[in-house]
Amino acid sequence: MKKLRIICTVIILGSILGSCNTGKTNQLLQGGKWRVYDVKVPAGDPYNNTQQIQAKDLKNGYYEDVYYQFLQDSIFIATIAGKPDSGKYFILSNGKVISVTASNGSRKTENLVSVEQLDATHFDMKVLSGDFHFILRTKKE
Repeated sequence: MKKLRIICTVIILGSILGSCNTGKTNQLLQGGKWRVYDVKVPAGDPYNNTQQIQAKDLKNGYYEDVYYQFLQDSIFIATIAGKPDSGKYFILSNGKVISVTASNGSRKTENLVSVEQLDATHFDMKVLSGDFHFILRTKKE
């Protein structure tokens, strides 16, 4: 019986500590627009010329005018070339992963984003685009 109480206490404390990072991640994400200012190849990826070229092309093309907003009630807005699109977001894995889904929350179109760096002014996220991973570097505006 005593062993069961200890195990339950450890599980509850682990859940509480885990949710603290989730809350901190959510707090940092909300309250502003995150503008993409750079697209990089992840440091640990093996060198691939195609990936390097695509990173430059994405920076100077698709991501040239992109903003992200994380709002209350898990609402996510991506504004690309002045056109907003919305969906839902969910913070997973102790604040290290963000799930972005359709507005109805359906995970059929889920995109998983890894949080590489997040503070009050910078948010670097690892995304999959085509066959390659890229780091989107954003600044809060």
